Amino acid sequence: MSSIVILVANPQAGPLTKAEAERARDACAGMHLNWLSPGQAVEFTTAKPLEPAALKYVLTHKAVDVFITKFRGRRKAVLVADMDSTIVKAETLDELAAYAGLKDEIAAITQRSMNGEIDFAAALRERVAMLKGLDLNALERTWNSIEYCPGAKTLIATMKQFGATTALVSGGFTFFTARVAAELGFDLHRANVLLDNGSQLTGEVGEPILDRDAKLATLKELAEKRSVKLAATLAVGDGANDLAMLREAGLGIAYYAKPVVAEQVQNRIEHTDLTSLLFAQGYPAASFKGCES
Repeated sequence: MSSIVILVANPQAGPLTKAEAERARDACAGMHLNWLSPGQAVEFTTAKPLEPAALKYVLTHKAVDVFITKFRGRRKAVLVADMDSTIVKAETLDELAAYAGLKDEIAAITQRSMNGEIDFAAALRERVAMLKGLDLNALERTWNSIEYCPGAKTLIATMKQFGATTALVSGGFTFFTARVAAELGFDLHRANVLLDNGSQLTGEVGEPILDRDAKLATLKELAEKRSVKLAATLAVGDGANDLAMLREAGLGIAYYAKPVVAEQVQNRIEHTDLTSLLFAQGYPAASFKGCES
């Protein structure tokens, strides 16, 4: 079965040239160069794709992401996205912890959890317990400082325009996912619930914890609701709790991933932004919606 190889360059590192695209195509015995964005994104079909790491060796441009996917069914009907460090730049729990004077201590636990070194649910309970007594206005202040990752708005607007179901599923908190979903236009959001007494955090999180299994379950549930196979789904995330859905999705893409994820996921964004998920599905830049300045 034919595969599609997609090369996406970071424009800030210079254009992707025709000569380089041809060299990559020839290395894979590929055919039919198709530019999705001149000097930035190109694709070709092949029956014998090289591994992305191997293909990068034939390129002189050093800021290119390589994606490999099946020729058929490229445009996905379902997108499930992680939030922290994927759709938004920050780890929202770490930023919230700054208002308790505990950012470094909690961030260290977050890092170990995202690397898969410790149990996700246990780590979440431990970190939330450390925030007991924190005033609720810290949540709003944290929200006001949140920034979106480049390409996030365009990704969601374009996939929705072309009929995809988009879901934000996070091991973080509904306080933030609700706002992100509303601003970007996700169809639904799921996350954990921070408990409070009306004025302060109680140091507890609602049960059950939304973890890697819940993310995968959401992917399967939405595919079933759309009456499509998992091959028609797309997942994106960066941490160990995203691995299950990244592996099972028709196209799983790791976004500036933690080492444990990068080792296990072939398709990775390491140099570009979230619009690469659109290029990987064959969307030309001319079809992008909600483009960002």
